[in-house]
This record gives sequence, C-alpha cells and structure tokens, in this order.
Amino acid sequence: MAIVTIYRDSQCEWVDVEAPTAEDLTFLHERYAINNLLLEDTLDPNHLPKYEEDGDVKFFLLRESTELERKNLNSISDISTKIGIFLLDKTIITIHRMKTKSLTETKKQLSSLTTETTVKDIALRIALLIMKSFDDESVSLLETMDNIENEIFLKNTNHTNQIRRLYKLKRKSGLNSRVLTVSTDAIDKFKLLGLQDSEVSDLKDKHKDVVADFDHLNIQVTNLIGMFLALSDQKANQVMKVLAVYSVYFLPITFIAGVYGMNFDNMPELHQKNGYFFTLGLMALVVICTFIYARRKQW
Repeated sequence: MAIVTIYRDSQCEWVDVEAPTAEDLTFLHERYAINNLLLEDTLDPNHLPKYEEDGDVKFFLLRESTELERKNLNSISDISTKIGIFLLDKTIITIHRMKTKSLTETKKQLSSLTTETTVKDIALRIALLIMKSFDDESVSLLETMDNIENEIFLKNTNHTNQIRRLYKLKRKSGLNSRVLTVSTDAIDKFKLLGLQDSEVSDLKDKHKDVVADFDHLNIQVTNLIGMFLALSDQKANQVMKVLAVYSVYFLPITFIAGVYGMNFDNMPELHQKNGYFFTLGLMALVVICTFIYARRKQW
C-alpha cells in the first residue's frame, strides 16, 4: 500500500497517499467514509483546482508547479501536478501521483515543531508552499526570457531556435496563468477552515502576487516575440536592399554586355578598333550616373 502516516499528535494525523491504486481508494472510502466521486477526482491528471464539501469532509484539489521538461505543452498536467487534500475532524489526507516539493517541505517544517499543530494549519502550510512553487517558476521563466532578450538585442543573434524557445516560454506561462486563475476559488475557500484573517490574507496575497507575475510575463513574452519578428523582418529587408543595390548597378551593364554579345553580322561597333574600350567606358559611365542619382535620392 502507498498509504503512510507522515505526522501524528494528539490534535491531528496526517495520512499521505502517493500514486494511489484502486485498492488504496477503496481503503480510504471504507476507513474514512470519503465519497468515491471525490476520490476519483484525484486520479484525473488534468483535473482543474476546486473545493468541495461532502458532509464533514472538506476537499481541496490544488495543483503545484513542476520542473519537469515536457516536449509538448498542451495541457496543465505538462506544467503542474495535482494534490488532493481531504480535511476531516482531526485527520488530513493528501493524495498525489508523484513526489512534490510542497509536501516534502511541509513534512520538514512539522518535524522541527516543538508544539502540536492542527489539520487546518497543515493544509495552510501546503497551500503556501504550492504558491511558492509557482513563484519559483515565474522567477525561472523571467530569467530565461531575460537571457533570450540579451541574445537578441545585445549579441545580435537571430536564430530560429530562439523563436522556438520564446514559443515554449509563452506556452508555459499561459498554462501556469490558467492554473492560477482557476485556483482562485479554492484559495478563497480557505477562509472556511476557521483560520486567522491574517493567515488567509497572506495566502491570498501570495496567490495574487504570483498571478500578477505571470500576467506580466505573458505581456513581456508577447512583446518580445513581436520585437523578434520585427527584427527578423528588418534583417530580411537589409538583405533585400543590398541585393537591390547590386541589381541597380549591374542590370544596365549586363544589358549592354548582352546586346554586344549577340554577334550579329550587321553590328558596326564590332568592327571598330576601340569599340571594346568605348563599351567599357559606357558601362562605367552608367555606373557613375546610377551612383550619383542614388546618392541624391538618399537611397
């Protein structure tokens, strides 16, 4: 069985379930009288955050940001993992499919306590650390964006892999924003646990700060993608300008060379002694006139 008791005192008991099986959920249903529908919600890897009550059971389904690198960023499970939190009278049950930093760190915090705690205090600690995981992710993504920005504007690089990195950054930022936006209602429901107003306000403030960070990141990434594409267009225009300049100079003299390269019998210039030098001079004159005209037009 994957069911273990992480913490226990006279006030509360913390039961943790990692990668639950059907037998584990059956045991929890029979032992703690938890609704099977709520237990099944913990198995869906893409389930959105929510809060529900069923009798004396309070159920929080939250999502924690993960550091796993996914090739395809299509769903919220690619950037986060869910944590189900069941609160009973003196028992808190956490269900998750993989190891998470928030639960590991909460366990360390409880091991250093000198006083007894409560289930609502444990739930609050987990929620605060979940918000911290998103805060750490936003800092990491901002650093990545700054590095890409420096490469584009300071190092003057314009490789195709940069647009891929920007796209990946935008996808991750957007998915994190979606998770945090949907989590608003569940975070607000922590006031139902009877916590102090300052504790609930601290959790809400951290949630709002992280939401604001990802909103800022989304705007910055969108602007950076626009500037990257603008720079790419500018460089393409510079290349076309150079090619156009060469065409302006060489097209007339290529035309002259083509005319005299036809070698018709009735071309009197072919029999002139200095015809070759006259033709070269005409070509040089055309180039000089073109250069003067372009300078006056400030091309």
